[in-house]
Amino acid sequence: SLAVLQALEDGLKKADADPSVKAVMICGENGKFSAGADIRGFSSPKRQGIPLGPIVSLIESSQKPVVAAIEGVALGGGLEVALGCHYRIAHVKARMGFPEVTIGLLPGAEGTQRLPRLIGVPAALDMITTGKHIPATEALKLGLVDEIVEENTIEAAIRLANKV
Repeated sequence: SLAVLQALEDGLKKADADPSVKAVMICGENGKFSAGADIRGFSSPKRQGIPLGPIVSLIESSQKPVVAAIEGVALGGGLEVALGCHYRIAHVKARMGFPEVTIGLLPGAEGTQRLPRLIGVPAALDMITTGKHIPATEALKLGLVDEIVEENTIEAAIRLANKV
């Protein structure tokens, strides 16, 4: 939603400007990282606010480490947010993917560029063109996530952020 995008932008800018902040952790609410954009918003005549692409670039260009704590799903734009993070930790039951291709849309926030850089072209093409959701264990093997945990993902992400 636009509110989430605005909160991400505001939070990242505030964290980067605050010398007492050493790292940033991005997580979802209620056990879900992000299922991506609400496609009903695509039919709006004018979208207000900042688009997702610049937010992902803002995350990626942060001078402080940014860790994604992925629980539930990171789909579509949610996966693109995670790809912008410097590190990704996923719960063992998490799933990731770009399901928008099943309705004729390509990832629009540079996921088509970031994913191949991270996991290689063949695996990225498979994910981008099929829309399949991959489990966290496969994401770890591909290099999409840095670590998977069975415990509290947020606590694990905070530990990693403190370590880096």
